[in-house]
Amino acid sequence: MGSLFIVGIGILGMLFGWFVYSRFVATKIYRLDSGFRTPAHELTDGVDFVPANKYVLWGHHFTSVAGAAPIVGPAIAVYWGWVPAMLWVVFGTIFFAGVHDMGALWASNRHKGKSIGALSETIVGSRTRALFMIVVFLVLLMVNSVFGVVIAGAFVGSPTAVFPAWAAIAVALVIGQMIYRWKINLLTVSVIGVIALYASVYFGSTTPLALPDTMLGLTANANWIILLFIYAGIASMLPVWMLLQPRDYINGLQLFGGLFLLYGAVVLATPDISAPAFNDLTGQDAPSIVPLLFVTIACGAVSGFHGIVASGTSSKQLNKETDARFVGYFAAIGEGSLALITIVAVAGVTLAATPELWHEQYHEFGAGGAAAFISSGANLLATGWGLPATITETLLATMLVLFAGTTMDSGVRLQRYIIQEWGEIYHIPAFRNGVIATFVAVACCLLIAFGAGGSSGRGGMIIWPLFGTTNQILAGMTLLVISVYLIKLRRSAWVTLVPMTFVLVMSFLAGVVTLLKFIGEKNYLLAGINIVVLITTALVILEAASAVSAFKANKQAAPDVGG
Repeated sequence: MGSLFIVGIGILGMLFGWFVYSRFVATKIYRLDSGFRTPAHELTDGVDFVPANKYVLWGHHFTSVAGAAPIVGPAIAVYWGWVPAMLWVVFGTIFFAGVHDMGALWASNRHKGKSIGALSETIVGSRTRALFMIVVFLVLLMVNSVFGVVIAGAFVGSPTAVFPAWAAIAVALVIGQMIYRWKINLLTVSVIGVIALYASVYFGSTTPLALPDTMLGLTANANWIILLFIYAGIASMLPVWMLLQPRDYINGLQLFGGLFLLYGAVVLATPDISAPAFNDLTGQDAPSIVPLLFVTIACGAVSGFHGIVASGTSSKQLNKETDARFVGYFAAIGEGSLALITIVAVAGVTLAATPELWHEQYHEFGAGGAAAFISSGANLLATGWGLPATITETLLATMLVLFAGTTMDSGVRLQRYIIQEWGEIYHIPAFRNGVIATFVAVACCLLIAFGAGGSSGRGGMIIWPLFGTTNQILAGMTLLVISVYLIKLRRSAWVTLVPMTFVLVMSFLAGVVTLLKFIGEKNYLLAGINIVVLITTALVILEAASAVSAFKANKQAAPDVGG
């Protein structure tokens, strides 16, 4: 089966999602109102609440939620065959991710930019908030701890990506001034930013940079992790217009450029597919495709982390409520497009020339991942466009690093929000201070990185096996909160209830499967955390059912504007 067929089916599905389904959900279900005064205007403070151009905000939202996951997940899931991976990405993007992300933006926007945890208290009940916070904080801790490891590993393994990755920060700082201080036309700013970014990629491909193998008694990998968290801590305290928005916007444009090159290479080279449609040669120890496929591919289909970002930072920058469709749903389309081209790259002859060689590459579950995407994607670009391999590898490695870096920026900022919320809830004055809250957030990540991982700093990898299940459970819980809100507004809720039910069932089953695996391996730490997440999920579902039952007994619709 040719790669053009996969691309054609996927793109047609996503076009239907954008032009038909998202418009239906936005106008008939969420009823987005351009006249509604958003929190960005009502509560503007120049730091977190800042009205943003919808294209700039799209860039922030998209690159914050993308990270490395829409690349890593599909590149691993192709192990079961390209058909199930493609179907989950396409249907997940259309009916799950876009509805989830746009819904989280809308619900938060209607409640003064509250995070999904605070929203759960307002919409469902006070006990739900504490339960939600447990899952949210765990997901953020996993993402931040592991993405630090991923970026550090990319810097060590691809030193040509170091210069463009750090140069992007300087470019973003200038772009922020150009947009908000100097009021330069956005198109001009975009052209300058993209040229500067790609110039840095070219320079980086000829000038690899690396830290010493050992410095201050630590490896280069460990030192990179420390530097990355110092940067993330500082970045999370800066006003969003100064670094977060422009950095993410330029990275979003860079992704569009990368997607154009990758999809264009498929059209020009029309590579065949080496991977099987359904893999019949999986190992005896390989996990079952059901339910594990639906937690292996998260970003690119649906992801709970998106709800944290949508309600945590993006809703505070929404200029008009109607922008939620473009920012939330179209960002999901972008991520699904990245996941789709990843599947084509790692399933095609650009990774392995024959089915036999492909099976050698994917000899076991988990054998794919970021490295497979970078090598196969670089080959695809070189074949289709005739670009030098050094440039294509640097380009894709930089793209991966920039996505993971912007996710870290937003992730640490979101951790700071949660800690400040805890300061309000539990009356801890110190936690309300932004600097102290940021320090606590970074300290938690470094404690996991070095406390659990020793001098290597790879401690986040210890709890990473829980991420897929925990993240998807959070997606189901977010859809649950949106569904309860729709029911209280006496609107049709099937567009969120159907994906909510599917995601919760699959992720809960996956949680049970991984729990049994952890117990079998005598990994009682992960087993204990897993049990906490599963129990928390069950309690949130019960709380939601109780809230809906009580609401129906009152027979009175909730106000259309939240408190």
